Formats: sequence, structure tokens, C-alpha cells
Amino acid sequence: MSRPAAVLIGPPGAGKTTVGLLAAALLGAGFVDTDDVVEEAAGKPVSDIFITDGEPAFRELERAAVASSLTGHSGVLALGGGAVLDPATQDLLAGQRVVYLATGFAAAAHRTGLDAPRPLLIGNPRTRLRELLAERLPVYEGLAWATVTTDDRDPQEIADEVAEIVSAAIAAESGEGAGTPPAGPGTGLPEPPP
Repeated sequence: MSRPAAVLIGPPGAGKTTVGLLAAALLGAGFVDTDDVVEEAAGKPVSDIFITDGEPAFRELERAAVASSLTGHSGVLALGGGAVLDPATQDLLAGQRVVYLATGFAAAAHRTGLDAPRPLLIGNPRTRLRELLAERLPVYEGLAWATVTTDDRDPQEIADEVAEIVSAAIAAESGEGAGTPPAGPGTGLPEPPP
């Protein structure tokens, strides 16, 4: 059983897929987006699942996709923005290298375009995005092993930082890298997961 090198979380528009693909390439690892796993299992796009089957059906598929990916994927894993709200998923994320891609409202609104097919932003998208950010922010922060800010930054720059943090942690955990400082308080690196 393997575990992901990193699990990316954050709101819609944080860049989890874009940054995840770039970080995976830097780490020489594979990339999985749980939305893709859900779509493959359902045989239709996420937006269609929401419309035809409803959010509870989507969340059930998402929960299964996250659980299987956390134990079966050793690369970079991107979770859907709302996946972290599930208590079972939160439990599964304990001890993982969870990287929160912190994104403010203005950047998230710009990146989502507020017209892309994002099922949870139907209705008044600006108001709904503000509500989602307010609801999820404490969860993202609570699950984060490391936080990388994304506002006003290029995806490659963000991916470089994610890969650097993850590489340093993996090296420290395995005892590789002569002169690699241990992770933890005062080192600039997050504590390794237990």
C-alpha cells in the first residue's frame, strides 16, 4: 500500500489540477485528480452527476475516489474543493502530506471565470463562492500539513514551491540528502506526518 507524495486541497480556482500536474512532473511522479476518478466511475462529467443524480450521489462517488486514491496512488493527488468536508475523508487525510493551495476570493473568482461548469456555483456565483470559501477555509487550514499561497503567482512558481516542500520532507523522512535539516519547528519545513 502506498501513499501520495502530496495531496492538494483548496477552493475552486486554487489551481489544484494545473499545479498538481506541474508539481508531479517536477517530482517525477504521476498525477491523479479525484474528479477524473469520479467521472470515470460514473461515465459522465461531474456537472452532469450533480444535475442528473444530485450532490449526495456525487459526494458518495467522491468519497470512494478519495479513499481508493489515498491508498493506491503514490504521486500527486488533487481533491475536489468540497471533498474535505466529509468527516471520513478528513480522517483519511490525517498523516498525509496535505498541501493547502490558499487562494483569496478575488483570485478564485478570476480563475473560475464564474462561468465555467462548476455545479456548486450555480445561481449567484459570486455570493456562492464567498460562502464556499467562508465555510471551507477552517477545514482547509485544519487539514493542511503545508500551505502555499497562490494569489498573484504563476502556476509554475506555485508548483516549484510545492515540489520543493514535498521533496525536502520526503528526503528528511527517509534520511536522504546530506545536510538536509530535519522538518519541524524552526526549520522552515512542515512537521512530517506521523
